[in-house]
Amino acid sequence: MGKDKTLPLLDPRDPPELTETKSASKVWAKEFGQESGRLWQLAGPAIFTAISQYSLGALTQTFCGRLGELDLAAVSVENSVISGLAFGVMLGMGSALETLCGQAFGAGQIRMLGIYMQRSWVILFTTALCILPIYIWAPPILSFFGEAPPISKAAGRFALWMIPQLFAYSANFPIQKFLQSQGKVLVMAWISGGVLVLHAVFSWLFILYFNWGLVGAAITLNTSWWLIVIAQLLYILITKSDGAWSGFSWLAFHDLYGFVKLSLASAVMLCLEFWYLMVLVVITGLLPNPLIPVDAISICMNIQGWTAMISVGFNAAISVRVSNELGAGNATLAKFSVVVVSITSTIIGAVCMIVVLATKDVFPHLFTSSEAVAAETTRIAVLLAFTVLLNSLQPVLSGVAVGAGWQSLVAYVNIACYYIIGLPAGLVLGFTLNLGVQGIWGGMVAGICLQTLILIGIIYFTNWNKEAEQAESRVQRWGGTVRD
Repeated sequence: MGKDKTLPLLDPRDPPELTETKSASKVWAKEFGQESGRLWQLAGPAIFTAISQYSLGALTQTFCGRLGELDLAAVSVENSVISGLAFGVMLGMGSALETLCGQAFGAGQIRMLGIYMQRSWVILFTTALCILPIYIWAPPILSFFGEAPPISKAAGRFALWMIPQLFAYSANFPIQKFLQSQGKVLVMAWISGGVLVLHAVFSWLFILYFNWGLVGAAITLNTSWWLIVIAQLLYILITKSDGAWSGFSWLAFHDLYGFVKLSLASAVMLCLEFWYLMVLVVITGLLPNPLIPVDAISICMNIQGWTAMISVGFNAAISVRVSNELGAGNATLAKFSVVVVSITSTIIGAVCMIVVLATKDVFPHLFTSSEAVAAETTRIAVLLAFTVLLNSLQPVLSGVAVGAGWQSLVAYVNIACYYIIGLPAGLVLGFTLNLGVQGIWGGMVAGICLQTLILIGIIYFTNWNKEAEQAESRVQRWGGTVRD
């Protein structure tokens, strides 16, 4: 699966195949179809991979919902808050590879990809050690932020059992960005799909059949994540990834300062997005009698997370397309790819919104046996539907930013829209105006909407030729560390 096989690139120097009878719209439609094909070649397997990996935690939460309201709340809070925090940090830190590996691959600097991945391992493993105290002292931390004591205690106990997952994250995300930047997304899809099947079987076996409860949930979830890591790593070590992997090297410890800076910028950008919806669960825990609202909001976050995996797949695809094309100096194709993926993902988001609205009286019962929780979930499903629509485009725009290397800029946008505008608005609506969870969520949706509009404006006014020149400079600067 070399570069020509996995990511056929259009040569911008070739004139479009026009005839006198073809209209400009037909030419545009043809080019749209060609670029859409390239995107789906990446996005299809990436969506399946994202859904499969997200479903590991979601299935665990679903099975635990059969154990009782407190068990469901414990897993929901741990998944959304503790693991959600770690997931956001690790994914964000690892996303630096999307910029560096993608642009290096587009420029033909294949060998650097393996070095970049090893540097990212060093940084992410160190980061995991820094995050570890949050897992250890989760109960007092959750209580400090206002979570109900029974939920804090149960979620904290589950967090201790989930520590192995934290270190699986640190190994997994650099591997995935390494493979993704080369267009090797099918292997990730096959591995993730296979592990998901095993996870479903063993979750039922350990959680319900053997009645191991949360202990069985932790064993199954940790094992599944490590199976993904080991299988992907074996693929890289055996195939050498068409020359992108040349073995372990001390170069992994060189130039770490600059690498850490880009990794931190990526982490801040993505964490601000991940934590934004995570905060929704925490704030909901401050409401009077929070158990039912927390369970309801967690179910909605579960649905939102599944639909968001489609956008995450397009996020991966557009990040690869933009970084590869900018690295190769093809500014026009990078810009056109952004247009195609934005239109495609928005249409899919609208379909998902309609499905959520049509099934709002049905899907809550798939996650809980409590009628009170199901009724509360149905009541807030309209806000879930609008969130699904907005989050069909927002992650895609973030993928453009990662592919182009704009992480620092987008981090500032996220701070302003999410935490200066959206979050305070949610607090006012939810508590001051007594709108409860609907008000909290409504204010936060306003922040997402504003952030999306600003990113659209940034992309619209971008000088893509200048971005291609900066990508060339970045590849030369980072590529100079390789020695034969």
